[in-house]
Amino acid sequence: MNRWDRIEAFVEVVRLGTFSAAARHLNVSSSHISRLIVKLEQQLGTQLLYRTTRQIKLTETGQIYYEHCRHMFDGFREAEAAISDMQSSPKGVLKLTVGTTFGERYIAPLVNDFMLRHPQLEVRIHFTNRRVELIEEGYDLAVRMGVLEDSSLIARRLWDRNERVVGSPEYFSRFSPPSTLQDLNKHQCLVGSRDRWIFSDKGVRREVRVSGRWHGNSGLALLDASLKGLGLTQLPDYYVEEHIKKGELIPVLGDFQFKDSAVWIVYPRHRHLSPKVRMFIDFLVEEIEKTKHQG
Repeated sequence: MNRWDRIEAFVEVVRLGTFSAAARHLNVSSSHISRLIVKLEQQLGTQLLYRTTRQIKLTETGQIYYEHCRHMFDGFREAEAAISDMQSSPKGVLKLTVGTTFGERYIAPLVNDFMLRHPQLEVRIHFTNRRVELIEEGYDLAVRMGVLEDSSLIARRLWDRNERVVGSPEYFSRFSPPSTLQDLNKHQCLVGSRDRWIFSDKGVRREVRVSGRWHGNSGLALLDASLKGLGLTQLPDYYVEEHIKKGELIPVLGDFQFKDSAVWIVYPRHRHLSPKVRMFIDFLVEEIEKTKHQG
C-alpha cells in the first residue's frame, strides 16, 4: 500500500505543480508528501524531481515514470467514474427467465418498454416453464408462477394467481358440472404438465390426481382443448378470465378454488443490487400495479 501512496503523491505533485497543492488535494501535510517522494526515489534508485524554491521540474527518468503512472491513475479514475455511472443508470446485459405464456403476454412488453427508456441496456430473455437455477445458469432474475419453494432467493409478489377449473358450455351439455372434488373422477380432465390439480378444501391445501385422454404441457393448448369441449381443465386465471366473461368457458368448483398462488419476481440475495436489476424490478412492479388497476 505504501508504494501506491508514494506513486499517487508523485503524480499529484507533478499534475498540480506544487507540494502544497498536492497535499491539499490528498488531505495530508506538505511534509508528508515530501517524505513519500523521497521514499519513492529511494525505492526506484533514481531522482524523479528537481526541487527549487519556486518550482519543481521532472528529471528525464521522472518524465518517463510520470507518463506511465499518469495513465495508470487516469485509468483508475475512469474505472471509478464508470462504476459511479453504472450505479445511476442501467447498462450492460440484463438476463432474465420467465414462464412462456405469462412472459410473452405480460412481461415481454414491459421489458421492451424498459429498454426504450434505457438505450444502453442489453436484454436477454429466456422463455421456459422449466425451473431455472439462477446463480448456476447466470441469470439476474426470474419471473415465476405458483407457490414458491423455500430457497435462498429474494422474492417479490407481482400478481395474484388463482387456479380456475373450467369447461365449455358444449362440454356441460353432455356432462353435469362437478360439485365436489370426488366428482372429478367422473369427468374427462385435460392433463397438463402435472396430473394433480391443486385446491383449497376448507382452508387446507389439497391435491387431487386427475386423468383423461388428453395430455400436454402447453397452457394455450389446454385452453384450446377446453374451449372445443374436450374436457375440464385447471388453468391460472390470466388464461381463462376473458373467455369466462364471454361465456365461452364456465368455471366450476369455485368453493374449492386455490388462491394462495401468485406470480413472483425472484433474484439472488446480494447486499447491493446493480442498477439494471434494481430499476427493472421497480419498473416491473410499478407497471403491473397499473395494469391491475386498469383491469
